[in-house]
Amino acid sequence: MTDSILEESAVRLEKLNKIIAAGINPYPSASERSHTIERVLAHFSELEQSGDAITITGRIRAVRGHGGASFVDLEDGTGRIQIHLKRDRLGDSSYDLFEETFDHGDFIQVTGIVFVTKRGERSVSAKEVKLLTKALRPLPAKWHGLVDTEVRYRKRYMDLVANPEVRMNFIKRSLIVKTIREFLQEEGFIEVETPILQPLAGGATARPFITHHNALDIDLFLRIAPELYLKRLVVGGLERVFEIARCLRNEGIDHLHNPEFTQVEFYQAYADYNDLMDLTERLLPRIAKAINGSLSVEYNGETIDFTPPYPRIEFRQAIIDQGGPDIDQYTDRASLADAAREAGVEVAETDGCGDIMDNIYKKFVRPNLVNPTFVINHPVELSPLAKKIQGNEKYVERFQLVLGHGNELCNAFSELNDPIDQRSRFVEQEKLRAGGNEEAQRMDNDFIEALEIGLPPTAGFGLGIDRLTAIMTDSHSLKEVILFPTMRPLSEEESEERVDK
Repeated sequence: MTDSILEESAVRLEKLNKIIAAGINPYPSASERSHTIERVLAHFSELEQSGDAITITGRIRAVRGHGGASFVDLEDGTGRIQIHLKRDRLGDSSYDLFEETFDHGDFIQVTGIVFVTKRGERSVSAKEVKLLTKALRPLPAKWHGLVDTEVRYRKRYMDLVANPEVRMNFIKRSLIVKTIREFLQEEGFIEVETPILQPLAGGATARPFITHHNALDIDLFLRIAPELYLKRLVVGGLERVFEIARCLRNEGIDHLHNPEFTQVEFYQAYADYNDLMDLTERLLPRIAKAINGSLSVEYNGETIDFTPPYPRIEFRQAIIDQGGPDIDQYTDRASLADAAREAGVEVAETDGCGDIMDNIYKKFVRPNLVNPTFVINHPVELSPLAKKIQGNEKYVERFQLVLGHGNELCNAFSELNDPIDQRSRFVEQEKLRAGGNEEAQRMDNDFIEALEIGLPPTAGFGLGIDRLTAIMTDSHSLKEVILFPTMRPLSEEESEERVDK
């Protein structure tokens, strides 16, 4: 802790002791509030005319003293208002206690009547002030306009106190989730919960986190996706299910990835991927309208238009159209790898054909997509859980919705419900794992058994809540829209140094 913070904290601790000596509890359990600040401001004229006393609560954001009077900026979760405190109204003892012991950052309860100052500012004239929480640390002095994003992400509580626009991002995130939930419920889906601790990590191509259950003495995997469990529910007769799921993947961290993230997945019986593209074109405009009041949003300096319909481009043809190699011309891994390298795409030793094709696509196609675009019909090697296209079994009935120069927002496909085909796909995935690909999927015999019971024609869909929120709030990094993103731990000394900068 730096000298300045130590000195300020020592002063505040002395004030705390003075409050206690005066017989006042600096951390009372009980508080009262008749109005939020937002409500006071919305009904100010009525309250002024009636002269009724109100009680509000909040954090002191600024204090300005003028002889026997003080002005306080008070903020709650809904807004900010000025409080006027006068010695002759509060009484000497109460006013002196406030002046001598209350600080910027403290929480207080104020009872009084509203009025307008000579300068025209709507205010509350305090009749009574009660301390609710004594803050023993000051808010960092330079937090307005702070550019040290490391501190903001590591100490989100400070970020939320200092930056109202950050709070608004998370309010919008909550509204996004609410809108998705309401939309799916209106479409006849029911919300369910599936295990986070799983005996096999399945439903996505990703490296899992591993934990150990002591009582059972078994290793378990933290969920990388809810997919295989949700499809089991469709087998069981729940024809439309969804889950807003926390997922964990032991992967790298960048502006588009966090090891812990949130997605919504839903599964609809008697539907295919075409049906879900139509549904997506109903869902995303509704979200955009709810969050921004418009079908157009600004993201990274460009306008993204969510007005449907969205273009549908085929995976293979899109690569060709952007100057990439024709992936159908290469019949084995070696020739495909050579073509990729010639096109400037890196190829790792553990990359299978699907990985190579995906990396070609990511180089030539994905960065060029700005407005929402369905990339459809992916290679079967990339999609071990999707149904093959009848008559063209090298590809599957799958789409990804891509926008904003490479943000993969949605992933969906007609679900593979042929247990024999699914088993052979898992076998191929196990071969990739044996070759060193730690993200390849595992053989899941219980899921195969579920398919043998019978999965009706079904389409499944996943949408990343974090990425969607980043786009809707014009946030470049997912860390801006995840309250507590995963960060490298700092020592206490490093932490204090960053805060005091």
